[in-house]
Amino acid sequence: MDWTRIDWARGEGGPIEADLIEAYAKGRIKRRDFLKRGSIIGLSMPLMGSVIAACGSDDGESAGTTPPPDELEGDAGEGETDSASGTAAEPSQGGTVTWANQQGDSSTGLDPVNMLDLGTYNVVSQSFEYLVGVADDGNIGPTALATDWSPNDTGDVWTFQLREGVKWQDGSDFTSADVAATMDRLVAKGNSALDGVLAEGAVDASDPLVAVFTLIEANGNFPVLVSTFNAQSPITPADFSDGTTLDERPAGTGAWILDDFDASTFTANFSRNPDWWGGTTPLDGITLRGFADIGTAVTAMTSREIDGIQQFSVLGGEGLLDDSNFTVLEPPSGNHRQIWFNLDQGQFAGLDENRLVRQALAWCWDREQMVSTLFAGRAEIANDHPVVASLPFFDPDAVEQRSRDIERARSLLAEAGVDSVNVECKTGDLQEIPELAAIMQQNAAEAGITINVSTQSNSTFYEDAWCPALYTEDAPADGVPCGPSAEFGIVDYGHRPIPDVFLGSALATNGVWNSSNYSNPDLDQQLSAYRTAVDVEGQTTAIGEIQRILWEDVPASYPYFFNYLSGHDASVSGVVATSLGHCILSGASKA
Repeated sequence: MDWTRIDWARGEGGPIEADLIEAYAKGRIKRRDFLKRGSIIGLSMPLMGSVIAACGSDDGESAGTTPPPDELEGDAGEGETDSASGTAAEPSQGGTVTWANQQGDSSTGLDPVNMLDLGTYNVVSQSFEYLVGVADDGNIGPTALATDWSPNDTGDVWTFQLREGVKWQDGSDFTSADVAATMDRLVAKGNSALDGVLAEGAVDASDPLVAVFTLIEANGNFPVLVSTFNAQSPITPADFSDGTTLDERPAGTGAWILDDFDASTFTANFSRNPDWWGGTTPLDGITLRGFADIGTAVTAMTSREIDGIQQFSVLGGEGLLDDSNFTVLEPPSGNHRQIWFNLDQGQFAGLDENRLVRQALAWCWDREQMVSTLFAGRAEIANDHPVVASLPFFDPDAVEQRSRDIERARSLLAEAGVDSVNVECKTGDLQEIPELAAIMQQNAAEAGITINVSTQSNSTFYEDAWCPALYTEDAPADGVPCGPSAEFGIVDYGHRPIPDVFLGSALATNGVWNSSNYSNPDLDQQLSAYRTAVDVEGQTTAIGEIQRILWEDVPASYPYFFNYLSGHDASVSGVVATSLGHCILSGASKA
């Protein structure tokens, strides 16, 4: 251990940075957790590499070794991967590519503030960029509009240095005023993970190249909330207004300029932005073609009508996985399905009244069957909370792992005084969700629970069953943020590097996506404790309590986390995918 170098590194930042470096040096966290946490609070890769080298050994490595390149520059399999053994093409200049894209929600259109689906995220992000981008390892990094960031000593003020020379596509300068106005719009709308984190006027834009955020309370993960992984937070011009769509006002700082958009087919054509700060894109243009279902998109990819596909499933996508001329992209993923119960009305209502009934259903699921049947093992079993085991603050000892136990389910129903349950499960027709519903139906039947599955088109499902109040002009009633959501249903959630959106937006009291209409002061208190913790130990303590509370209350059941699959023909190279639906094509080329 080279304590001289460790002490030097601790002196390079404030107490938050020093605490993390010390935690790693003393073996309280592992290397990968150090790298993930360090990227969030703004430690540079050279500094983290120096700390790891100074510590000498970790996780069984020999003393004095430096971390391997895959841990400082991106893990194999987390950027562009070639798991199908396709031959990478030599980069070339010019040409276009066509990408299969999930058909987006017609009710929101290309609205950066109000969008809710992966298809729209992908279209909008071709022109609009985020403050914090995606690093080579699939986590956040200084690859977008901010070049670096750092917290104050208490974690309630974060300072972002903005990239110089960035222009809007109309030729005007990008400045911190655009950042401040964007954040005010997001706070006013409430449709992002910034609710309770920022207030209007939170950004000091007095320096055009510096954005200083003063938070409502300390937040140890704040940079993630202004990154690509908080999809509604792309930076839009200061005079942009809520409800304006990209096709109504083509704008952005990104690599691609929107030329036209056909809402009926959800197809967008883009041309190169000649003044992009990132330089000249290898391609002249790109097309994102909308597909209403993944099966049709897979067929188009198999026949090479298209060059790449935003997302596909193991079910129905076996041919692509076995195609030696198809490059599979499998970025880091916390993607999951939330099986929600409406605690406001119906037979699952009440925080305490029907807790045993909700628990009974959660004990019915054959999670191993789901992982095996739906994903051929490309998934991991979850435990009725949205915290992935790979996170540095996950508590493996918080609660017992649920598995299929029909006798326990029957016993819980008997204890609740319930003879039988007959419920309709509302789902969208997205990927494996209908098949998941069928497995749930089969699993629950043995316990005397009847599940009737009702599947709708995905866009209709959001408006009709999930959170109807988001799609009306009337403000939702207090305490019922999603209005009359269905009694029972399954909704999709895309990847975020931290669970703040899954907890704050989907489960906290008055959360904007809280289809369970769940409200538990204990959960809210622990969520605040987790957010304000600026050290891994503090985050772990709070998250462990959150795991326990959600496991007991079961406002929603979480059976698995699954791998995100994207990819393209082997003639294409230089593509980066995220598990939130982004296909980053600024560096793509086609042989």
